[in-house]
Amino acid sequence: MNMEISRRNFLKGAGAGVALTTLGAFGFGEAEAAFVEGLRPYKLAGTTETRNTCPYCSVACGVIIYSRGDLAQGTAEAMHLEGDVDHPTNRGTLCPKGAALLDFIKADTRLTTPKVRRPGSDRFEEISWDEALDAIARDMKKDRDANFIERNKDGVPVNRWTTTGFLAASATTNETAFLTYKAVRSTGIVAFDNQARV
Repeated sequence: MNMEISRRNFLKGAGAGVALTTLGAFGFGEAEAAFVEGLRPYKLAGTTETRNTCPYCSVACGVIIYSRGDLAQGTAEAMHLEGDVDHPTNRGTLCPKGAALLDFIKADTRLTTPKVRRPGSDRFEEISWDEALDAIARDMKKDRDANFIERNKDGVPVNRWTTTGFLAASATTNETAFLTYKAVRSTGIVAFDNQARV
C-alpha cells in the first residue's frame, strides 16, 4: 500500500506528536498510571504476599508472589508475581525469564520432592525430605571419615577434606554467603565454589 502524504499533513502529525509528548512530560500521563494502580488492589484482594528470590541466575532479583489458599496447609496456589520494588538488587524490575517465573512455578515438569536413583536401578524414585537430608549427611560423614587429611607429610595441621566439593548458590545475601562459607570451610572442604562463577 502506497500512501501519499503532503508536507503540510506531515508537519501537522509531527506537531500533534510533539504536543502529546509534551503533555505527558508535564505529568498528564499519570492519569493512566493512577487508573491502573486503582485496579491493582481488586486483583490482589484476599491474596497472601510472599517475598522470595528469583532462582534463575546469580543476580538474585527480589520477587513478590501473590497466592490464594492456605500456606500453612500447603494448599496455596500462586496467581500473580511481580518484581519487588523494595529489593536493592532489581528495584522492582525483572528480566523476561523472571517475569515468566509464574510459568516456572506452575510447570508440570517442576520437581517438588527429592528423587534418588539407587545403585543398579534405571529410574529415579521419590523420597521424603528427611530421607534425602539424612542420606546426604550420612554419605558426607562416611566420605569425610575415610578421606580427611589432618596433617601434611611434615606433620603440620592442615585439616583438609579434598574428596568432596561444595557448590553454593549465589542468590543469597552477603550474610548468608558468609555463613555458608564458614560452615563449609569448617568441615575442611577445599573445593568450594559459587554458582555465579560457573
